Amino acid sequence: MATRFALGTADDTFLDTAAHRYTHVVDIPAPVEQVWDTLTADDALVSWSPVITAARWTSARPFGVGTTRQVTLGGFLRLDERFYRWDEGARMTFTVDAASVPGLRRFAEDLTLLPLATGTRLVWTFALEGNPVLRPLLTAASPVNRFVTRSIAQGTTRRVRTAPSGARR
Repeated sequence: MATRFALGTADDTFLDTAAHRYTHVVDIPAPVEQVWDTLTADDALVSWSPVITAARWTSARPFGVGTTRQVTLGGFLRLDERFYRWDEGARMTFTVDAASVPGLRRFAEDLTLLPLATGTRLVWTFALEGNPVLRPLLTAASPVNRFVTRSIAQGTTRRVRTAPSGARR
């Protein structure tokens, strides 16, 4: 079994106060239900950004609080995610329980869908904290992290447009 490095639990306070916090607002010309189905599809996240190289749900449907997923970034950083908020069709929030490399102390993401007259507004917040050794690198890499997280959030628009109907299950 691969080495796992446990992270501290992140919560809503952490999402609001993390030193490395990136929030992106993306308006998607599709109804909330279609965007939610895309975000919770079996192949969610794959091909949205070159950074995400694998993703798989590790919980059975129906999803809810406690659902788990594994996501691999760059082919080497595997994150074990656990959802602590699941408001069906509206909002999901997770904390990363473990990573395949050392250095991260806490990591969380929050995705909120808001209905618009022209589609859906996605508000996606990424929050991370490194250990004392990693903190200076995270600070230096902040512009890159902002770019990468923006590409992931914006990738949702491309994926919703190309997702076949019923791609969820």
